[in-house]
Amino acid sequence: MLNKFIDKIKLPFRKEKELYLSLYQIIGVLPHNLSYYKTALLHKSVARRNDKGKPVNNERLEFLGDAILDAIVGDIVYEHFPGKREGFLTNTRSKIVQRETLNKLANDLGITKLILSSGHSQSHNSYLGGNAFEALVGALYLDHGYTACMKFMKKQILGELINIDKVAYKEVNFKSKLIEWTQKHKVCLEFKPLSFGKDKEGNPTFSFQVVLENIACGEGKGYSKKESQQEAAKATLRRIRKEPKFADEIFEAKKNRLALEGRESSDTVETIEEEDLILLSNTKQNDTVSPVETQEQSSLVAANEKESIIAEAEAKAFQ
Repeated sequence: MLNKFIDKIKLPFRKEKELYLSLYQIIGVLPHNLSYYKTALLHKSVARRNDKGKPVNNERLEFLGDAILDAIVGDIVYEHFPGKREGFLTNTRSKIVQRETLNKLANDLGITKLILSSGHSQSHNSYLGGNAFEALVGALYLDHGYTACMKFMKKQILGELINIDKVAYKEVNFKSKLIEWTQKHKVCLEFKPLSFGKDKEGNPTFSFQVVLENIACGEGKGYSKKESQQEAAKATLRRIRKEPKFADEIFEAKKNRLALEGRESSDTVETIEEEDLILLSNTKQNDTVSPVETQEQSSLVAANEKESIIAEAEAKAFQ
């Protein structure tokens, strides 16, 4: 309490009073060491060099803040949902700390404006705000400790900007997003059943694998066909987003298929563009699958549904 009182007395005499006030409105406490926060708001494209000649930017603080956020949100979710399974807790934490959520928080809190005021503007970098949010948490941890970070998340974020219950029970349809992506790029998609069985308690379990252009992709397990396919689709989308070579492999396989089928294919190499990254990561509650535009795409969806019915019938046979 005494330190807070002293900080407020010193505030009018600070050289960078406006920055202090802006940070106070965001994190709820006045900074002790302003240099941490300045670094957190410094993107690598405008990085300066320290006395030893090494570049200084927010990437190290982003790494630290990411770890702190995982621990804090995990702690909060664990306490808020007593009795819930590990899978539910993990999914809830992932929804809160995912990049799109952090981007929105950075805009709502005014963090993005502070980054731009440092002389950097990259409209094409959709993760700029989210990265800075994590770096700011890292700075807060170094400056005020773990307890201050916990209070920040509970009061400033979950108390004001995020409804944890709404987020936890929001359905993210990764399967729909994957189908939409394959339709856009005319990529062949198959949800391949791998196994059906029962867990130690006798509950039925399912395992599916996504196959794109005959390339084995993500696998998923769950207590229902839908849950396992969702997990498989989620793992596949993650690989497409984070592994450019994997996406190139899929497009190359598609090109070879078209050549074998005697179709006219384009010489242009397809790549994952920024809009695709946003599509693959977007988790708004009201997301829906785009209408099927061609007879081939309609046949794909129908085949997946038929396969799902057969899969459930096989699962019943195991019971």
